[in-house]
Amino acid sequence: MIPDNVISTPDQVTARWLTDVLTKSGALDTGAVESFNLDTNRRELSTNIRLELKYTDGARGEMPRNLFLKMVNIDMEDEFFGPSEVTYYIRDYGGVPDVPILRCYDAAYSESLGRYHVLLDDLSATHVPSYERTPTLEFGLALADGLAAMHAHWWGRDRLEQAGEPIPTADQINRFVSIARPGVEPILRGCADQLEPHWPGVICELYEKHPPLMINRTQDGNGFTLIHGDTNRANILVPIEGDRPIYLIDRQPFDWSLTTWLGVYDLSYNLVLKWDAAIRRECEIPILKHYHERLIAKGVRGYSWEQLWYDYRLSAVMSVYVATEWCRGGLNRETLPLWLPMLQKSMIAFDNLDCGSLW
Repeated sequence: MIPDNVISTPDQVTARWLTDVLTKSGALDTGAVESFNLDTNRRELSTNIRLELKYTDGARGEMPRNLFLKMVNIDMEDEFFGPSEVTYYIRDYGGVPDVPILRCYDAAYSESLGRYHVLLDDLSATHVPSYERTPTLEFGLALADGLAAMHAHWWGRDRLEQAGEPIPTADQINRFVSIARPGVEPILRGCADQLEPHWPGVICELYEKHPPLMINRTQDGNGFTLIHGDTNRANILVPIEGDRPIYLIDRQPFDWSLTTWLGVYDLSYNLVLKWDAAIRRECEIPILKHYHERLIAKGVRGYSWEQLWYDYRLSAVMSVYVATEWCRGGLNRETLPLWLPMLQKSMIAFDNLDCGSLW
């Protein structure tokens, strides 16, 4: 027996279990999994297993040959993962066309065990993380297509309440900001020479003036949706050849994360934090306009281009929170090559987009 149906260790993976879940998911009509090979990779937040399956003679169905099993411990000391990644695959986008989601064959979450797992298609033969490719306009348009399909499905206050994912309260927004705020002082003390002279004052000012704008924006539900929240380049799979299809993976918000927010935040996160500024400036308007057009095509109404542009700029400022959160426990020199470029790109975007005029 597998407690709470959650796979917690590699030795719980058996041919019988694989046969059962593939049959239940509709991927195996007759026959069984005869044997499998597995390759285990233990990471900081999860244990990942790549599976290569062999089926019995006469087996019929889709019969996927390569699968990816992700096993997660939800209690990470001062962090905590909820069931978001499980619901991402088995609830939130089931039957929704054009969403960039991997096929999921099985998923289970147990709060009592403090564990969950997801069993997905393994696309390592055809796709790579997007950090292995230089961002292009075509990639941005593909990302806009996928996000628009996801966002339109849960668009607006009423839909979010149906999902049990309401628009965040002022307390939730303030908590989100407060998690990152302690990182400001050590960064400004230790890295001021790597920032433009006016940025330290701007960073301090935005921490005071931007959160009230976030809270005020929640009064109008048009623009809010269920978000991925972490569209970094490792969480987007792109084809080894060509530009489509792409896939968004690893929706793992912490208990303090905003799981619902302005949909365009998912685009701003990627464009502002992960693109070189020159390429972002060249491509962001075409990408945002395409995203807006796709939202309308998916049924979103009453959301103007002007409102989307405001929301994009409001969301771009939040990239500063993402960067400074890395140092909330003190100046994190070990990961400086990750967060310092993110902060620099965030502040370049702040200047480019004239975000200071928002307040």
